[in-house]
Amino acid sequence: MQSPSKKVFFADLVFQVPANVYEPAEDTFLFAENLEVREGDVVVDVGTGCGILGMIAAKKAAEVLAIDVNPYAANCAKENAKLNRVTDKMSFIQGDLFKSIRRDRKFDLIMFNAPYLPSENENGSWLGLAWSGGVNGRQVIDRFIREAPAYHRPNGRILLMQSSLSGVDETLQRFAKRGLEGRVVASRNLPFFETIVLIHAVRSKRST
Repeated sequence: MQSPSKKVFFADLVFQVPANVYEPAEDTFLFAENLEVREGDVVVDVGTGCGILGMIAAKKAAEVLAIDVNPYAANCAKENAKLNRVTDKMSFIQGDLFKSIRRDRKFDLIMFNAPYLPSENENGSWLGLAWSGGVNGRQVIDRFIREAPAYHRPNGRILLMQSSLSGVDETLQRFAKRGLEGRVVASRNLPFFETIVLIHAVRSKRST
């Protein structure tokens, strides 16, 4: 039986989002509003969800690879690409971060709306994996920071969305340890003393 779906709009794009796929929220829209893609970029959209960020990127990018650990999300994004007529620029795989990508693949832009909320138990659901970042909110963020530089072109960029609840300064420090300079390029205050932030990271001039 097919899950009921919700229709979500952004600019001139439309997305069908079933109940077992993360529905675009404040973090998604903050990311989308501040997403800068260059003509001809090769992009990977990690944790693509319904595919919204990947499809915005596809307007200028030469190629967009969309990945999600949730098989329902990977399929949802693929269907939404058909709906928005961008299948010629996009490919879709189900995978855990970079595990399903060849090691020789390099990207101009790596973007990730990470699961960043502190949670002891995401109840084992596919949907829970989209927001639960473990006890301190950093379980997936730290893995991403360790793995992403191997797929990053020398002049490429990384865009990472996270919450103030999961340690923004620690993220910047961990990027620095990997030879990347990170800075907050957009933020939005949410209720209950939380701020969501978009971090932009590039290869440090000291490491080139």
